[in-house]
Amino acid sequence: MESIARHFRLLGEPMRLKILQTVCKTPRTVTEIVTATGATQANVSKHLALLAMAGILTREKDGQCVYYGIKDQLAVRLCELVRSQLAE
Repeated sequence: MESIARHFRLLGEPMRLKILQTVCKTPRTVTEIVTATGATQANVSKHLALLAMAGILTREKDGQCVYYGIKDQLAVRLCELVRSQLAE
């Protein structure tokens, strides 16, 4: 139960949801995520690290760039389910 609660706590932060929305279709660089979310690079990096450590995001380095993408499709599906329920 603790791991389930920890997963929901990670998804309960609005900035992390913005990040998930930004990378849900295609992996993005940190710079692209910062631009899309309007947050500072330090703030985005902190959230990216937490999401990657939890196994929700992938992290792949390509030269100077680091790309983050979705690893846990369930997290995206949970967000879609909640959004559709709230829309009703």
